[in-house]
Amino acid sequence: MVTNSQAALPFLLTVDVDGRTFRLRHASPSDLPAIVSLLADDSLGSGRERTEDLAPYEHAFEAIDADPSHLLIVGELLPGGGGETAVVATFQLSFLPGISRRGAWRSQIEAVRVADSLRGNGIGNVMVQWAIDESRRRGCALMQLTTHKTRLAAHRFYERLGFEASHEGMKLTL
Repeated sequence: MVTNSQAALPFLLTVDVDGRTFRLRHASPSDLPAIVSLLADDSLGSGRERTEDLAPYEHAFEAIDADPSHLLIVGELLPGGGGETAVVATFQLSFLPGISRRGAWRSQIEAVRVADSLRGNGIGNVMVQWAIDESRRRGCALMQLTTHKTRLAAHRFYERLGFEASHEGMKLTL
């Protein structure tokens, strides 16, 4: 079976961000500690993510990686002056078929995170724009997301990118 990470080109996008090279690529299992750390690095994530036990994340990664309708993406920043790259951002992008809107496909972007120290320098914009372009390339009629009501800065960020708060989302913890 060919999985997302096996079929992918090494880099999905390479751009200059603040004079440094930023690259998007499919996540690999070795990226999980960095991804989970990014997810846990805020007031909401710190209460629901557990960086000491990666087994549940490994199972989820395997399911995501095996299904071409789901992408787990990481962003890495090359340090100025050489050195090792570091995973500094992540998001998940899923492609969903639907009956409504005349059988339209939609994409859903989730778990968008940029390292706290790098927020505000365009990395989030680069990631979401890539996701929008990929959604269009795959024939999606719309892109959707949810963001917690308390994440006011995230609301402003998504609105600047053209997203509208058109629906009230609901969740049921199981």
